[in-house]
Amino acid sequence: MSDSKTVIIIGGGFSGALFGLKLHRQCPGWRIIIAEPRKRLGRGVAYGACDPGHLLNVPVSRMEVGLSPSFTDWLRERAELIPEALVESALDLSAAYVPRRLFGDYIEERVNAALDNRSLTGLSSVRGEVVRLLQDGRGVLLNDGRQIRADIVVLAMGNLPPRPPAGPDAWLYDTGFFIPDPWAADAFADIEPDEPLLLLGTGLTTVDIVLRLRQAGHRGALLALSRRGLTPRVHMGGGSWPEFLRGDFQASARALTRLVRAQIEAAAARGIPWQRVFDAARPAVPAVWNALDTFSRRQFLRHLRPRWDIHRHRMAPRVQAAFERLRAEGTLEVMAGRIAGYRPQGHRVEVTIQRRGGGTRVFPAGHVINCTGPGGDFQRIAIPLIAELRERRLAVPDALGVGLETRDCAVIDGAGEASSWLYALGPLTRPAWWEIIAVPEINLQIERLVAQLSGPGAAAKLTAADFRDMGGGI
Repeated sequence: MSDSKTVIIIGGGFSGALFGLKLHRQCPGWRIIIAEPRKRLGRGVAYGACDPGHLLNVPVSRMEVGLSPSFTDWLRERAELIPEALVESALDLSAAYVPRRLFGDYIEERVNAALDNRSLTGLSSVRGEVVRLLQDGRGVLLNDGRQIRADIVVLAMGNLPPRPPAGPDAWLYDTGFFIPDPWAADAFADIEPDEPLLLLGTGLTTVDIVLRLRQAGHRGALLALSRRGLTPRVHMGGGSWPEFLRGDFQASARALTRLVRAQIEAAAARGIPWQRVFDAARPAVPAVWNALDTFSRRQFLRHLRPRWDIHRHRMAPRVQAAFERLRAEGTLEVMAGRIAGYRPQGHRVEVTIQRRGGGTRVFPAGHVINCTGPGGDFQRIAIPLIAELRERRLAVPDALGVGLETRDCAVIDGAGEASSWLYALGPLTRPAWWEIIAVPEINLQIERLVAQLSGPGAAAKLTAADFRDMGGGI
């Protein structure tokens, strides 16, 4: 093990908290500091801004991250917190889809048990926002003026707030009609129970927000709009499928799509759910993504990503049933199309929608909710720390606007060099990993970085066994 070091982790959500725990376990003599402005660690948006009705998108067994006690054992000791129907519908607790907030409780409890803010070594936390790095890079400045020096800085900021979508009449985004971030604490403070709402996007964020609104007593009409009108598919267990992708796969995005479709057809002929095909592909996704040239990546993002996302990032069966019940009742409509324009009409905004395939629809909305998902275009983001990293060329956004350029988690600077002290985890690293928003991938990435920083030992290797029966994150 290397000599004692000081590590600053910027971000105390799931990624930052789990990395801090695992690095502390491997290097107990190091000083490891988690910097987070929110008062609760280990939750982030995914496990902190959720309601009791929001369920995990995967079974309990797929949320294990190598901590003690395990998530399953922790839940068994708190069985009274789990609605009986959720466990009765599964063969056992490990196969149940439990409320998402319970996983947040679990991670928060584990990190709090390890914190020692009075010691000069071990795991500790500071409450504040990091606004810039020190001039020599080796340390951070908090928004309250405190400076903390460090040997290593790790960016673990999680998913960033969504950006307003492109389109006409951008004036709307500066008015009270627009809700820019549905996960903000006051997002729905002004929504009337009976007002009609337009949701921009039809992915997992929309699913969560629709169910959240209904649970809160909203009764008005809901219209969810996206370019193709595609919604997430449901998770299904059972069966297995062998790995069929290799890291040296050299082809276009369209060839990759043809290969996946052929595998799905072969699986269906043997009675294997298509979900197992996507799970079997997951270990090779980072390598395949890196093998694609910029043109193929751009082609994937524009034309193929929507269909990939709805099959990769899936719903728990009970969530899907509740969502489809609202559609069947007629209180929720999902539409394919684009915004043609907005026009204020008293306490409503009149939205003109160009339907996919022709024709228009006018929808009077009380509010327009941005459910397009997390932001990732670091070329445009003005968050102080990100802007400073960009301006000092300590980090560079990727050409496609999905994150920061990294190599084995080391942030790449403006000269194309991988940093020896600045690292990134989670969604920030999408240009290198692509699939890096679900717990299993983030957990494996964390283990690789811990191994890399703490000694010369081999980093964890992704295998098909790590990805069986998985859905996506939010």
